[in-house]
Amino acid sequence: MKRVRLLVIGVAAVFTMGMVLWAIDFVLRAQAAIALFSPLLAQLFLIAVIGLTVAAVIGGLYYFRAFLRPQRRSSPTLPKAKGDVAAVAIAAIEQQVAQIQDEVTQVALREKLKVLTDRWQQRDIRLVLLGVGSVGKTSIVNQLTGDLGGAVDAPMGTTSVAATYPLKVAGVEQMIWLTDTPGLLEASVEGPQQEAQVRQLATEADLLLFVIDNDLRQSEYALARSLLDMGKRLIVVLNKADLFPDSDLQAILAEVRGRLQPDLVAADVVDIAANPQPLTLATGAVAQMEPDLWPLEKRLTEVLRDEGADLLADSLLLRSQHLGEAARQLIQAQRHQAANAVIERYQWITAAVVAATPLPGIDLLATAAINAQMVVDLGRVYQFALSLQEGKELAYTLARTLTGLGIVKGAMGLLALGLQTTIPTAIASRGVQGISAAYLTRIAGKSFMDYFTQNQDWGDGGIGEVVQKQFQLNRREQFVREFIADAIRHLQATSPVALDLPIRQREEKETEP
Repeated sequence: MKRVRLLVIGVAAVFTMGMVLWAIDFVLRAQAAIALFSPLLAQLFLIAVIGLTVAAVIGGLYYFRAFLRPQRRSSPTLPKAKGDVAAVAIAAIEQQVAQIQDEVTQVALREKLKVLTDRWQQRDIRLVLLGVGSVGKTSIVNQLTGDLGGAVDAPMGTTSVAATYPLKVAGVEQMIWLTDTPGLLEASVEGPQQEAQVRQLATEADLLLFVIDNDLRQSEYALARSLLDMGKRLIVVLNKADLFPDSDLQAILAEVRGRLQPDLVAADVVDIAANPQPLTLATGAVAQMEPDLWPLEKRLTEVLRDEGADLLADSLLLRSQHLGEAARQLIQAQRHQAANAVIERYQWITAAVVAATPLPGIDLLATAAINAQMVVDLGRVYQFALSLQEGKELAYTLARTLTGLGIVKGAMGLLALGLQTTIPTAIASRGVQGISAAYLTRIAGKSFMDYFTQNQDWGDGGIGEVVQKQFQLNRREQFVREFIADAIRHLQATSPVALDLPIRQREEKETEP
């Protein structure tokens, strides 16, 4: 095919050169004829011809480059509105879920997807309070539900089970649901289970109220940072502000704001006193201060009014990303399983062909036709349509890489050692070639799995690094022993002549009368 292509190119080049020479001769003859009547007109004619020729060449080069330039696939244009982006995300997940073959898993993912869709259609906003134990979350719930939503008292004391209360904020159309959660990092039997529940609620929330009662502890900072990195929207609430002198309070607020910048603006760190301690006056009388949640109520109302729709969209996008990632992992595992089955089938086909047709050494190029079809089938598993010619070119490239890196020799040495330690008898040379060809086909197939998993890309290290990695992964002694034993069983079933000929001849003689 390449020789025919070169011949066609050569003929076209000779023809083009002949046409160019003929055109030059024609122009010179025409100029000479015109010069007989007017030398000036002849010069103008020549200048015009040269100008037209240069323009034609430039134009031809421009369009030729445009023709050769690879056409880039136009990336899908995402809508600008976050709500539309969320709808696109849900549609994409539906397509992913439809590709999952396991029915039980597919049903489970569809149920989660339905929850997402229902949440989006309801447009309710979910607030979650979280923090370590005894920071005053329940007191905050009691005050917020009383001031913003009506008197709904939460039980005082340590919260052991998450509880949800309705809120209605002026100027916000959506219904607000406020969830009080158990304290994090509590040393109890239920602690780990409660913490897992709280973290799950936090990931599903549209807005988080992260409650602290002093400067951020290291554990609190790590949790807040992880939530911000995840993309969650936070308001940090410093409760028990009445316990600090004003100078100390301002220093704590400045420290918290500084540590969470730039992911959190200063306005999102507020100080309150949900359940202020009684004060002893100079006269000896005890005065009970009123709870002060105004900074939180003000900021909460601002955020809900200004960002309500975006909060819902951001939360849905985040949850859809997690669900989409779970679906992608399931699809990838499903594809890997199918790809391994393809590789196993072709490695034994290659082994049988090589064992039945002895070659002068392991020539991977001689089995490229089989490997080419394997490449096409693997591409189909990963949703890439390849022609047999493309599969052949990839198979040849990888075969040359295996040979150039010395992996063919290394594999034969590895298998020869494995045959000595695994099988106590000698194996015919054709059997050794068949097993070696099967092993190298496996290395090639596993390398192509990486190639297709990375969207037909060998990665930064190129094909050589991928092949070396797969060779290292498949050279463990235990694996090699099991592979050889499996290969012998397959060859005995398909081509017993290729295996252990001396042993069978001895057995036949022993059975003779």
